[in-house]
Amino acid sequence: MAVPVIMPKMEMTQESATVVEWLKKEGDHVEKGEPILTVETDKITVDIESPATGTLAGIRVKPGDIVPVTTVVAYILDPGEVLPEGESTGRPDYEKVVEPHKSPRVQATPVAKKLAQEAGIELEDVRGSGPGGRITKSDVEMYLSARSSKPGHKVAATPAARKAARDLGVDISSLRGSGPGGRIQKKDVEEFAMATTQGVPSSAVEEMVIPLTGMRKAIAERMLQSYLSAPHITFTVSVDMLELLRTREQMEEEIRAIGDERISITALLVKAVAWALVRHPLVNSTLRDDGIHVLPFVNIGVAVALENGLIVPVIKDADAKKVSEIATELDDLTSKAKSGSLTASDVSGATFTISNLGPFGIEEFTAIINPPQSGILAVGAVHKVVVAGPGDEPVVRPVMKMTLSVDHRVLDGAQATMFLMDVKKALEIPSLMLL
Repeated sequence: MAVPVIMPKMEMTQESATVVEWLKKEGDHVEKGEPILTVETDKITVDIESPATGTLAGIRVKPGDIVPVTTVVAYILDPGEVLPEGESTGRPDYEKVVEPHKSPRVQATPVAKKLAQEAGIELEDVRGSGPGGRITKSDVEMYLSARSSKPGHKVAATPAARKAARDLGVDISSLRGSGPGGRIQKKDVEEFAMATTQGVPSSAVEEMVIPLTGMRKAIAERMLQSYLSAPHITFTVSVDMLELLRTREQMEEEIRAIGDERISITALLVKAVAWALVRHPLVNSTLRDDGIHVLPFVNIGVAVALENGLIVPVIKDADAKKVSEIATELDDLTSKAKSGSLTASDVSGATFTISNLGPFGIEEFTAIINPPQSGILAVGAVHKVVVAGPGDEPVVRPVMKMTLSVDHRVLDGAQATMFLMDVKKALEIPSLMLL
């Protein structure tokens, strides 16, 4: 029986998704769970997997199409099957019976499989040197090295890179990728496009128009909605970061001894904010038609800057996690965000957001609330300033500014101020977060 490929609903409020590219073409054999289609929602770019093993047929959508969720976009057919009555691809030979196809079982190590997937190659094309012909990591690396020297090979590139190449008119086959196994990244395409226009008279270069679609369009719509519908009030404080930086250094000495990652200031901020939200639950709320809903869980969204916008992966139940757990999870989510591999679960369910532009050198800014949340914390860079010390003697201290924006429909100034002062207190006296 023909198995439909359906445009899935990956987010609560999602109504449609934009087709980026088909990873497989009409008539290709596909395995269950194999990526066959890349789509883009207003938050993420994600690969859609085949729901069954068989032949891909009856493709009904093309790149650029905006497709409502639950729409059938293609079918997976068993050997000898034809498309359901009334279905058509617009191809004159779509009625032909699919020929039986036997897919060999390929044995490969987990590392080899991961490397092959990242490089966009089929394991069936790689010759294994392991026991019983099993494919190893070195086999995949040797294949990639040999393939890169041959003209006409299939280009390995991320979905975002292929979309950028289409938008910028770049021949992606002419590029050399900087990703795993030489896979072409979006930045490779953009750098190439920029380099090709350098030295050309301005009169000969057409201005580039970037369509307001996908993530950029979603950001524009959500921020306008937030700014127009939620009356923002903001509060700024300066935080003495001396004790927090000392604590961070001590913690890193301990975790380095067991081989873990370093702890970022953002990870400590997540812990401090989560601690303060538990003490001020009204800040951890959302306004709906029937009233203010105080949420029973603390999920902290952390804004991550991308080349074409920003995305907010979420640390779930942050109040119940250790700083080391938050740091590890945050590093993983940030890496996934920059590689375009976040899932819908990774970016949904936030109850409060932190936007930290300190790493970019920004000392102070105001952020717009991410609806339906009631608050967002904008964090600047840590910089040294001269302040009055004991006996009013001037001393140099590391100081960081934070600006809290809240929805005035939900919170009054006093409530917002008490929350912000508790975040400040937790950062200046880190031991409080252990209580």
